[in-house]
Amino acid sequence: MPRLSQKYYGLERRKFLQMMATVTTLPSLSHLSASCVLGSAKFSDNPFTLGVASGDPDPHGVVIWTKLAPQPLEGPTLRQESYEVKWEVSTDESFSNVVQRGSTFAVPQLGHSVHVEVEGLEAERWYFYRFHTGSEVSPVGRTRTTPERHVMPERLKFAFTSCQHWESGFFNGYPHMQQDDHDLVVHLGDYIYEYAGIDNRVRKHLGPEITSLDDYRLRYSQYRTDIGLQEMHRVAPWLVTWDDHEFDNNYANLVSEEDGISPETFLARRINAYQAYYEFMPLRRRSLPLGPDMKLYRACHFGRLAKFHVLDTRQYRTDQPNGDHQKPMEGKVFDQNATMLGTKQEYWLMRHLNASHSTWNVLAQQVMMAPLNRGTPEKPLYSMDQWPGYEVSRRRLLKYMHERRVPNPVVLTGDIHLNWVNDLQLDFQDPDSPIVGTELVGTAMSSGGNGGNVIPEYERAASQNRFVQWYNSNRGYVSCELTPSVWTTRFRITPFVDRPDSPVETAATYVIENGVPGAKTV
Repeated sequence: MPRLSQKYYGLERRKFLQMMATVTTLPSLSHLSASCVLGSAKFSDNPFTLGVASGDPDPHGVVIWTKLAPQPLEGPTLRQESYEVKWEVSTDESFSNVVQRGSTFAVPQLGHSVHVEVEGLEAERWYFYRFHTGSEVSPVGRTRTTPERHVMPERLKFAFTSCQHWESGFFNGYPHMQQDDHDLVVHLGDYIYEYAGIDNRVRKHLGPEITSLDDYRLRYSQYRTDIGLQEMHRVAPWLVTWDDHEFDNNYANLVSEEDGISPETFLARRINAYQAYYEFMPLRRRSLPLGPDMKLYRACHFGRLAKFHVLDTRQYRTDQPNGDHQKPMEGKVFDQNATMLGTKQEYWLMRHLNASHSTWNVLAQQVMMAPLNRGTPEKPLYSMDQWPGYEVSRRRLLKYMHERRVPNPVVLTGDIHLNWVNDLQLDFQDPDSPIVGTELVGTAMSSGGNGGNVIPEYERAASQNRFVQWYNSNRGYVSCELTPSVWTTRFRITPFVDRPDSPVETAATYVIENGVPGAKTV
């Protein structure tokens, strides 16, 4: 597929400044105004229709989030003024012991979203929180802080998921995820899809393909009206990162998959997409977008038990070699300058892996790292959008983890709408090459429809790639329970998504022992 030849990282300075002058006429998020505050506002409807959320926890704090949206599916309905929002955090659900409180502003520049970075909390405990504006009170959220970095907790239970296409079906995994009572949720991207609404789908997107800021806001609002998703945000903190559909399918840095898209148009759309993502996610101020740039990669410690390295494999990568489809591993795949993470993020990751004192080192990222041959032994084919399209980058990272003896690397992956368990080898061409770590690939929450079907391409891939331990085509999520000695993974599947209220089953359980790379079935 034809691609744009010019990229953000390859533009001459003069051309780049001209482009930025075109797109940065949009309001700057760094100069938010709290003027004309409506402290005793009255609302025609409940302003907390999109619920509450929390995220990015640390030992003494967490981000709590809400958004004022009385009619969330009708576009902008609030006055373009700021609203005072009060918040409180308590050790109990009845709020008889409030330990932190304060007030902030829901400003129109951020779509009247609220991000409060609560501090001064006790480590490793659950809290409850809520918001007030005018005479209205939000639902009560539940969140938790992490253990102190020097502490070795007995247990961590978290879930991860990705790829929740509204039109493909209902998010049936979330009610079961809530019942499983996790300490943390990790979302690996494709939280929304940008496509236009199509008739005769399970549920229909509102409007055409999204490009403007209001378009993106409306799409997130539609997704957040899903009660299961909204409730899962309410009861546990989240770590989030994006993939491509939060902006545009299969984009790479500033390269569109579509032919003929001007850099100015692309940048303006990216500004809109990134701002809307920030507005709807429980993220700290460090992730506030700056024009078309938004820093999402970051670390989250759970004492000495686990360290999450949250990665961004979209914003900084070079273009996919020879398009973004399945190709042989040759030519540009071995470009020494090609990168999946970008130089700065890659060095950041290596530095954090090298300095880690955690038992489990988790890479929360988007696309499959193992080089899955989806062709045949005679004619091997690999996805150029995944890590095999950036082979030098992939090999460099695995070599680094092996040589530095990074403790227990576990890679969490989404994107592909299937479950996989992969051994990560130092050299995948050598059957006797040492195993460096494990890749756990989680299926989609809904994308792709019901699932559970036989897919010849992936049946063949599972049988001919010796590093594959298991494969499954159902929808659902992945539940992980960590102790200092063992990591237990349960692949939780929902047999259908074309209607609500699916049951849940555990399709497979795998364990990883501390100090023994590779997963084993139970």
